[in-house]
Amino acid sequence: MSSWAYLGSGPAFLGHDRQRMALDVEAGLGTPPAGLVVGGLMRMQPYFKEGTDLSLLMRLATRGFVQGNFGLALDAGGYERFWGQHSQGGVGSLVLGAPWGITLNASAGLGTNDERFATFSLGLDFARLTVYRTSGTSWFKNPYATDERGRGPR
Repeated sequence: MSSWAYLGSGPAFLGHDRQRMALDVEAGLGTPPAGLVVGGLMRMQPYFKEGTDLSLLMRLATRGFVQGNFGLALDAGGYERFWGQHSQGGVGSLVLGAPWGITLNASAGLGTNDERFATFSLGLDFARLTVYRTSGTSWFKNPYATDERGRGPR
């Protein structure tokens, strides 16, 4: 089984020319890290001085992404906004993963009450940094790493 536990921060561009800083907190589970990984993800995204969006997403990720190396993930799902004019709608993300759990996340959404937003965050995926990491194991061992077929630990 694969998992994600991400914490990041970055700018958020909200409708009506508002820009805020946002925190991005994600957790999820997926299939074993072999080939393409399919999973689910919950996201909590507080916007400083505004409120919090909650999202439920499906994730499609490469094995490299899951195993803490270079890789890519695509997220798609819905969100609910309980602040301001209240809104619900769709959200999608392009997620770039680098070794050691470093993650760049670009998201955009469109919802009711003419809400549009885009967010960017840079942070760490702690599951990719610790449990699933296969990079750098020659000098910093990972006893939990999986092999290229998603079996582990080795």
